[in-house]
Amino acid sequence: MAELCCTFGLVTRTSSGNGPTLRELKKRRTRVDLVDSALELFTRRGFAGVTLDQLCDSVSVSKRTFFRYFTSKEDVALAPSQDLWRTFLEELEDIEFVGQPLFELSRDALIRAVDRTASREWSRQMLRSCQLAERTPSMNAHGLEFCQRITASASEILNRRFDLRPDHYVPLRLGGDMLTSTFRCALFNWTSRVSAAEVDVGLGPPTGQDLIQHFLEALVALPTSLQLLVPERQAEW
Repeated sequence: MAELCCTFGLVTRTSSGNGPTLRELKKRRTRVDLVDSALELFTRRGFAGVTLDQLCDSVSVSKRTFFRYFTSKEDVALAPSQDLWRTFLEELEDIEFVGQPLFELSRDALIRAVDRTASREWSRQMLRSCQLAERTPSMNAHGLEFCQRITASASEILNRRFDLRPDHYVPLRLGGDMLTSTFRCALFNWTSRVSAAEVDVGLGPPTGQDLIQHFLEALVALPTSLQLLVPERQAEW
């Protein structure tokens, strides 16, 4: 049976009960070092101010090694978010179905993914990544494209697990889009609580439970967003 393994904030599944090998641990450590160094350099010098060569030199790896883990600078800068969404897909494969709406099933899978992923190390990385993305258009574009692929993968998983009818396609994709959009809103509120500079001087990053709370609050606001009216302006005299 597969078991969970958490190393330096990165949660993965192992295929046996023996745990990860030293080689696997070294690869995970290299990946975490690349993410840490990338986010620190990008935050300090600006995303465009750091070359791939400089990033690789900071961790003493070759570009060939870098491309074993990531496809681009945007990819490494968005690694914390991508790790979370990949964990979400794992949870969606495994979560027990007890007759609830599929949107609620997906919501619960995402909450479980946050629980699995959101260590203190991950929270610190995620904070830097989100704040960097706010001022880096190429990261935003890369992140949106990744979210579209996650939504498509989630729809495929649900369709495969439950053999949905063709007329379910549109509501299924809309539900996936609403879930990811709501979570992005929660992330914005979560990262607004503390700056990266404050984390550097010892103030801890917001926690995974904080993120889940923001997500639940954003979900409650969904019906209101569909019925929000523009208030009438009072006549000016």
